[in-house]
Amino acid sequence: MTPEEMSDRMEIDDLLTRYATGLDQRDWDLWQSCFTSDALIDYTASGGIRGRLPEVRSWLESVMPLFRAFQHLVTNREVSIDGDVATSRAAFFNPMVVGGEAASLFFEGGYYCDRLVRTDQGWRIAERVEESVYSTRSMPIRPPRP
Repeated sequence: MTPEEMSDRMEIDDLLTRYATGLDQRDWDLWQSCFTSDALIDYTASGGIRGRLPEVRSWLESVMPLFRAFQHLVTNREVSIDGDVATSRAAFFNPMVVGGEAASLFFEGGYYCDRLVRTDQGWRIAERVEESVYSTRSMPIRPPRP
């Protein structure tokens, strides 16, 4: 592996970690910095939405407050780089807590399947498709209606 390939892989690894950190800290600017401005994000496999970056950010901002606690772990990364484009398939494990005093803990697991591009700001996710493998959730999670 060349030094450039090692650097690219480290930057992509940091990008995937930054994504999880942005979600877990509800830092939507940090989360958004992981994507290209025209990114397509598809969370439908786990009951979410499919859309462009601004729409998905708005949806996350409305849905994530429904959870009392959560953690997004991104691991087992498979990365393939071809010049200024790359693909990644990374496992995720998300314990989630919903509810008040009678809180319920459930788990989501699957893969983030990404198409990445090298930009002037570094590697960014141009397309993310979530692939669900399992969920222990027994009810749909919906944002409150206005």
